[in-house]
Amino acid sequence: MNLLIKGVKAMLATLGFLMIISFMVLIMTKRLSAMIALMVIPVIFALIGGFGKEMGPMALEGIKSVAPTGIMILFAILFFGIMIDAGVFDPIIRTILKVVKGDPVKIAIGTAILALLISLDGDGTTTYMITISAMLPLYKRIGMKPLTLAGIAVSASGVMNLLPWGGPTARAMTALHLEMGDIFNPVIPSMVGGVLFVLFMSYMLGRKERKRIGVLEVDTSTMMMMAAASEDAYLKRPKLIAINYLLIIVLLVALIQEVLPTAVLFMIGFAIAITMNYPKLQEQKERIMHYADNALSVISMVFAAGIFTGILSGTKMVDAMANVIVSNIPHMMGSHFALITAIISAPFTFFMSNDAFYYGVLPLLAKAAGGYGIDPAMIGRASLLGLPVHLLSPLVPSTYLLVGMVGEDFGDLQRSFLKWACGATVVMILVAVVLSIIPF
Repeated sequence: MNLLIKGVKAMLATLGFLMIISFMVLIMTKRLSAMIALMVIPVIFALIGGFGKEMGPMALEGIKSVAPTGIMILFAILFFGIMIDAGVFDPIIRTILKVVKGDPVKIAIGTAILALLISLDGDGTTTYMITISAMLPLYKRIGMKPLTLAGIAVSASGVMNLLPWGGPTARAMTALHLEMGDIFNPVIPSMVGGVLFVLFMSYMLGRKERKRIGVLEVDTSTMMMMAAASEDAYLKRPKLIAINYLLIIVLLVALIQEVLPTAVLFMIGFAIAITMNYPKLQEQKERIMHYADNALSVISMVFAAGIFTGILSGTKMVDAMANVIVSNIPHMMGSHFALITAIISAPFTFFMSNDAFYYGVLPLLAKAAGGYGIDPAMIGRASLLGLPVHLLSPLVPSTYLLVGMVGEDFGDLQRSFLKWACGATVVMILVAVVLSIIPF
């Protein structure tokens, strides 16, 4: 019986690994779009594994699990779309232009600083909406690659994702029954190392862009033209700009304080924003239709990802994959279990959801490490160091919003920035080891 169970687990793990590899190869070679691959690949592997009858409920459960995120992203797109149309971000762009003087290096570093600051709210969706809305017109006018903007934003958000209210840290604390002082506070120096790496990356990318397009000479009239996030001047609402800023601040505070569920807050915020800025029903209809294409492409991707995660979890492929990796760590490496956890946290959080990793795999890792006398808090800290890689996972809904906003391909983003994300993880791990945040 034990042999049979082991055989089934081995089969599930093999199917899981093959499914993820097939998915990554297909989207990175552009054989399939990410949305189609997210729906088709798991269905094929579920059928191969003999889960034909259970496949429907599994997929539906996955769709249900991402529904709140999908709703949140939909109304976040609409809310910040209204803010863009009303000209809320124009002063920000003007200010940035005055500082950067059309220099791609300064623009890239400015993008990183903006994204890092906005990421303090712990929500990737908000970070992308505000950063891309403010910076994309500038990138396009100067001729910088929008993919560079997307990569800087996702890299900054990946490092700041360690914040306790960002999600993963809270999951780790809950799964291991520990406090913030046990897990997050000691990791702050590693987080600082990650921030410095993101700034270094931005500098290098900016230098590359400066070499390609040079430094743009910007006069006042050009600056004003660049500052326009919307081509339609009649949509601007300069008299309401202070009220719009207040609305954004109130919304962000409410998001951080978790006054209401995130989706509900964005729905209410959108209702207030569109009614206040565009009180006529025809104007409201036009604004909603204007963002319908972008919203549809992003939301459809979110629900497609729900099918992928639902089948991956429902078939227990995730559990089998985790057991295979944990059980194959050599006994002689046991004393380095915290370091091993830090290293494997990157691929684990890339190939599975945060919930699956922190609630399913992390307790297993902590239990195994306990056999070598390693404190669970050390394993909890180590599990956070792979998060820069996590946001480039095809299972993260907000990343689809990011690529949709800049009009780039998901596979291109991965190809260009996975190496940088791995670099940020390496730097954070090195800082953690050198400062004894985790044991070597």
